[in-house]
Amino acid sequence: MTQTSPKSLRARLRGLFLTVVLVLLAAATLAFVLDFAVYRIRVTLNRDPYGSVLVNHYTAVLQKNGKTTMTFDPPQTWVCVNAVFPHGGSLPCWYLRRHPDQRTDI
Repeated sequence: MTQTSPKSLRARLRGLFLTVVLVLLAAATLAFVLDFAVYRIRVTLNRDPYGSVLVNHYTAVLQKNGKTTMTFDPPQTWVCVNAVFPHGGSLPCWYLRRHPDQRTDI
């Protein structure tokens, strides 16, 4: 049997870790670029790039005594983008549908 030295094993593990990190980074970048390209094509061709979701918005104001006062706004429709990632300053519709309560901290 051949034993590998700890230094070469450490170098191999470091190389494997770097490879995994770079592959994940490349996959995330490719997913974002493809999603942005589909979004831009939809905007250019006017093929339903945006949607709308009914959102309950409220503001949380922290007072000097440490308590928080909530101010609730009436439900409003928010414009969202039909994509996986946020584009054009709008949140994705899938995210707003799952999180219809939006909070702003002041």
